[in-house]
Amino acid sequence: MRRHWTYDRRGPGRPPLDAELQSLVLRLARENPRWGYRRIVGELRKLGLRVSATSVRSVLKRRKIPPAPRRSGPSWRAFLRAQAQGVLACDFLTVESVWLRRFYVLFFIELGTRRVHLAGVTENPSATWTTQQARNLMIDRCGRERPMRFLIHDRDAKFSAAFDEVFRGEGIQVLRTPVRAPNANCVREVLMGAGVGPAGQRGGCSWREFIRGPAQSIIACDFLTVDTIALRRI
Repeated sequence: MRRHWTYDRRGPGRPPLDAELQSLVLRLARENPRWGYRRIVGELRKLGLRVSATSVRSVLKRRKIPPAPRRSGPSWRAFLRAQAQGVLACDFLTVESVWLRRFYVLFFIELGTRRVHLAGVTENPSATWTTQQARNLMIDRCGRERPMRFLIHDRDAKFSAAFDEVFRGEGIQVLRTPVRAPNANCVREVLMGAGVGPAGQRGGCSWREFIRGPAQSIIACDFLTVDTIALRRI
């Protein structure tokens, strides 16, 4: 009776992989750093072993092996540290006015010096307007001693192909951050955290000012650029 009414105590989900199969997965991942999950699954099938890509990912994640092709070479943080003098990041900063109007400020920040360039402010940003601000920036910065090598921005539709082509024409490589990855452009996130709100105080701002229009938005953001020298290093 006891054996008859004893149920299987196995937990929910798929059964774990054999220890030998896990060792083989780890060996393939370490010896071939450019192989992804599906490539490893395909190679295992050639050996007559059937395993899903999810199981392969779980095994590598438990052993703290990152996905391909980031198993070898410098990390993103190390890349930014080494190339900071030639990296430019951009994004939009929102400013709320006392009349409940929202203004969008396009800014560029040099990661090496933390210098901020305010490109323009508008209530209705578009891809055409953003591209024109990029041209203006390139005209103003054409005589700089150290030309930029990389531009980092997110996947906003306002950063169109024409916007990227302005920088590619100057020999600047455009890097788009992954989806929902704020750490990929962390300096920009720190600056946005020190933005200005309706009462002139938000994040790290210490002044008080009621924003009434685009002109005052630029003035308030000019004060903000003074504090960027205190931003933490990557």
